[in-house]
Amino acid sequence: MRIKYIFIVIPLLLILFLLQSFFWVPTFDDQSKGGGRRLAQFVEGAAGDASILNPILAADSSSSSINSLIFDSLLDYDEELRLRPRLAESWKIYEEVLFFAHGRPAQEIADRIENVRKVSASLADIEKVEILPREELKIGKEGEKEERIVKLPPRIKLTLTSVAPDIFKRLEPILGKDYFDKGGLADYIGSSGGDLSSYLAYRSIPVKEHNPVILFDLRRGVKFHDGAEFTANDVLFTYRAIMDPASLSPRVSDFTPIKKAEAVDRYRIKVTYNELYSPAIGSWMIGILPEHLLNQEALKKEALEKGEDPAKFTMRDSGFNRNPVGCGPFKFSSWRSDEEIRLVSNDKYWEGAPNYEEYIYRIIPDSLGQEIAFYGGALDSYSVRPHQAKRLQDDERYQTFSGLSFGYTYIGYNMRRDIFKDPRVRRALGMAINRDEIIDYLFYGEAEGVTGPFAKQTDFYDKNIPNLPFDPEGAVKLLEVAGWKNVDGRLMKDGQPMRFSIITNHGNDQRMQILTIVQNAWKKLGIEVSADTVEWSVFLEKHINKSDFDAVILGWSMGIEPDLYQIWHSSQSGPYQLNFVGYGNAEADKLIVQIRQEYDRDRQIELARKLHKIIYDDQPYTFLYAPRWTAVMDKRILIKNADGTYSKITPTNTGNFRYYFNRWVKLPVMPQLKQ
Repeated sequence: MRIKYIFIVIPLLLILFLLQSFFWVPTFDDQSKGGGRRLAQFVEGAAGDASILNPILAADSSSSSINSLIFDSLLDYDEELRLRPRLAESWKIYEEVLFFAHGRPAQEIADRIENVRKVSASLADIEKVEILPREELKIGKEGEKEERIVKLPPRIKLTLTSVAPDIFKRLEPILGKDYFDKGGLADYIGSSGGDLSSYLAYRSIPVKEHNPVILFDLRRGVKFHDGAEFTANDVLFTYRAIMDPASLSPRVSDFTPIKKAEAVDRYRIKVTYNELYSPAIGSWMIGILPEHLLNQEALKKEALEKGEDPAKFTMRDSGFNRNPVGCGPFKFSSWRSDEEIRLVSNDKYWEGAPNYEEYIYRIIPDSLGQEIAFYGGALDSYSVRPHQAKRLQDDERYQTFSGLSFGYTYIGYNMRRDIFKDPRVRRALGMAINRDEIIDYLFYGEAEGVTGPFAKQTDFYDKNIPNLPFDPEGAVKLLEVAGWKNVDGRLMKDGQPMRFSIITNHGNDQRMQILTIVQNAWKKLGIEVSADTVEWSVFLEKHINKSDFDAVILGWSMGIEPDLYQIWHSSQSGPYQLNFVGYGNAEADKLIVQIRQEYDRDRQIELARKLHKIIYDDQPYTFLYAPRWTAVMDKRILIKNADGTYSKITPTNTGNFRYYFNRWVKLPVMPQLKQ
């Protein structure tokens, strides 16, 4: 009787608590009175806390969203998906081509190219022809420790007006079809008194080099939140910090193709790449760090103050990551873990201070709590679920937004585990899941099935690839082919049952519900599956960053470019890297690199769709769906125009309805809107 009493009382207490919370939270109208302080705040609800407030170290969406307000990047995309200047006022992309001169004097080669470029359209993009002096190279003699000095042949340097992947092919009619073969250079070395050991040294030096260049002109007068001036040194420091192995930055692969980064002067940065790398410009859409607060001297001082060993103290250990300083539109104010993060408007922001005086990021783990807080006026925005948005779309108090997300949700399989190494097993697990049911019942139709790794609304996604079918019987047959037999209701192979766990992060109701659906679907096949949810920071640090899991439910937010190197290239599967499932396919690796080096969009699309098909066939993920993002806000949150009028908030072509966030205002009454 007592147990029954407890089961009745606890739910009643929970309901009373939620009702009390609802009535306790002051309404929007109440909060608007008395000086309008609440009108000057934008309060956002989220299920999970941020993990680290440092743009080069963060790998989760909560941290990234906060970082985007504190830090500024050199550039980003505007509402029409065109590159937009931020900390860089302008930039120029061109190329410096290098190749060794051989077969005839370097001056003769340079003169021939110079003469042809003046009269032929085929070489009209060559702006300058130079001869670089011979360099000396220290090498060890074959089989001995003795060092020798070998002189390299002179090199020709061509400065082009743009990046030209086909430039060496266009030079062949002038220099000869086989001119850029290494064999020709070996002959030249031999005739110059070289020997085998010197030739071995040349094997690591490319005969020809593509060196794309980005020259950034930086914005002058920009200040960090502590008053220090932003300069080229900060950009250089950010790049070097990313490349520092001690940082364990997940952004390393974006910057690995850089050959050299240098400050031309206080406000200009020249970045030279050692290979064709078409996504290069997008890499600089990352927040810039203040060099004076995080350089070696600053870290050493901080380590000593904390009584720690400076030799072991890295940027990841710095208190900066919980008290960041950037030069973005908002300044950091405070952070109470698992409760809230507060930012205040940067009144010295180079583009003008945001209209909101304060941004508050409140952590409310459950969706019901977020909804109650929103209705009470304590939140201005939260991760509203599709059915909630649909219910409110006709309510005159609110404005609703919806669009297909640039991303997808998936089940990732740790391919280091023996059980997941067979692609037939991964495919069978995917075939046992009813995606349509998930989309219909969890999202009320506000999602779309996906089959591969690119954002569905881009041209790189191959829409001709069919969704993996829901076919439990076919899944059983496929598992039998892979050696898994049903023995008394359990899948067995070599005397061992199929047994594994699947996890996801706590606080995301939809993923938690998918967890249950997937677990039940796999149990029907005879698989022993345990399921668990883990608090976000533990989930990342203990499981994802260290690849310590069997299967995981997660999602990716994607960009509009087709570069998948960080997520899918086999070299990116180490600790704190993004290919945490350990996917490796030589053909996929080759295509990923080719896409990076291709500047022709049509060819990029062709290569991307081939990659899509390979990953689909391998099924390292069970691709579930691309959600339609939904948002609800009070109608009195509007865009304030420069002339003092107001406009409704509308999403950009990327689905970003917060593009003009710095110009948003919250008003006590609805004004006349600008048409």
